[in-house]
Amino acid sequence: MNLLIATRNTHKTKEIAQILGSRFNVTDLASHPEIPATVESGTTFRENAALKAVEASRIFPGLVLSDDSGLEVDALGGAPGVYSARYAGEDSDDVRNRKRLLEELDRAGAKDGTRTARFRCVMALAEGGQVTGLFEGVVEGRIIGHEKGDGGFGYDSLFVPEGYTETFAELSDEIKNRESHRSRALEKVRDHLFRE
Repeated sequence: MNLLIATRNTHKTKEIAQILGSRFNVTDLASHPEIPATVESGTTFRENAALKAVEASRIFPGLVLSDDSGLEVDALGGAPGVYSARYAGEDSDDVRNRKRLLEELDRAGAKDGTRTARFRCVMALAEGGQVTGLFEGVVEGRIIGHEKGDGGFGYDSLFVPEGYTETFAELSDEIKNRESHRSRALEKVRDHLFRE
């Protein structure tokens, strides 16, 4: 089954392809320069995921999957949320985003016991300019005070999922792909596609 992932984030594409397995021929927007980037103007993960999937599916003749995901930290009122990828500014990168997160937690006086957080992922399937399904996955955990591990990307080196003592950046791909917010949303996507 051909599936276009509406992203240019190679880490995300690789993770999705690994989780979905060999029954899917996964490509992303890097292979389709004719599809422009979508302005993520939504205020929720659901809105942004749907926007990206619908816009790409108006050009791509097949099934499109997009996601919008991010980190929600309770001590920061749910921030960075939909702004996770650009938390330190429009031109930010993972290093600056993580630095700002730790600074904001220190400024808020959040100690280890109050640094509860979750990764949330909403995925949208679309075809022919119409959303055909929305799927959500969440993983609860906590933010630690310094980076640990050199795997993963984004906030993985600061996030310890419930039931583990290691960060996502320290856990194996096999464990992360089973426990992550993205994998939990993808399980629902896969069930939906195989049921049809």
